[in-house]
Amino acid sequence: MEFLPTLWFILIAVLWIGYLILDGFDLGVGMLMKGWAKNESQRRVLLNSIGPVWDGNEVWLVTAAGATFAAFPHWYASLFAGLYIPLTFALLALILRAVSIEYRGKSHSQTARNLWDWCMAGGSFVAAFSIGAMLALTSTGLPLDSYGDRVGGPFAWFNGWAVLGGLAVVGVSLAMGWAFLSLKTLGAPREAGNRHLRRYLPLYLLPAALWSIGVIVSYPKVVSWGMLAMAVGGMLIAWVASRQRREGLTFVGMVIFVALGVGAIFTSLFPNVLPSTLDEAYNLTVTTASSSDYTLSIMAVVTAIFFPLVLAYSAWSYWTFRRRLDDQHIPESAVVTPV
Repeated sequence: MEFLPTLWFILIAVLWIGYLILDGFDLGVGMLMKGWAKNESQRRVLLNSIGPVWDGNEVWLVTAAGATFAAFPHWYASLFAGLYIPLTFALLALILRAVSIEYRGKSHSQTARNLWDWCMAGGSFVAAFSIGAMLALTSTGLPLDSYGDRVGGPFAWFNGWAVLGGLAVVGVSLAMGWAFLSLKTLGAPREAGNRHLRRYLPLYLLPAALWSIGVIVSYPKVVSWGMLAMAVGGMLIAWVASRQRREGLTFVGMVIFVALGVGAIFTSLFPNVLPSTLDEAYNLTVTTASSSDYTLSIMAVVTAIFFPLVLAYSAWSYWTFRRRLDDQHIPESAVVTPV
């Protein structure tokens, strides 16, 4: 197996893991704007908890898609051309969510704020479900012919795996959202986060576990089963820690679950990047779908320079805004009236 295509397959897996961890809690907190928060004070605490970091977290999604386009153009073309509908839903939902975050504080009435809250919650749910569906289909396959083109109508991609993947990312995002709130806030959100994780954490993560098991059964590897077992260990750490109100350890347990669970899927899938459900001979692999070694070499050099800078910037942002939030830290709302 060639070194550079394999290296970039690993890097893309790392980017998706980073995105699901970081933007996962963003999306979860967004869904809770209507799923849990009961009053204006609680909604502003939730919004301010992700305010300094949400847009930086989405850089991981843009980078993962861009890296796929540059490193594996055949994978990118077959996946995105075959999944226009869920991709369109995901993009519209992410745009709606971003607009709601920016414009909510500029609203003049409670009715307008309520509308933006629904946009925030609905956009977060649709984005999480659509991205989960696309990731699940990447790992379980599409009806591709020998040219990498999707066979069938516009909904040929829709199946049980898409629904399971969508539910998996929604469940993981909600669990990550509760873990982040219990770590980042005081008062009611913190208590609710600990209570929900203590009672429902295995239920939140069940679709993700079934998705991982399904992929590993299809492409069994010892290392994948080992990573899945460690991911379950991460879930148990998070569950036990939530019962002891150790919020930092709870969040670490969730990170272990997501990182090793997604890692198990990617290692099981390797060397395929996008299987065909019509014929295994049509599977796209790291070798058949990759760019030239020259392109991958330049990308590797650029990544070696800028990836540490991105990590340093992200770490600085989280350190700067590391303190817990409470109602008392939220200033009175001041509506800005245009001149």
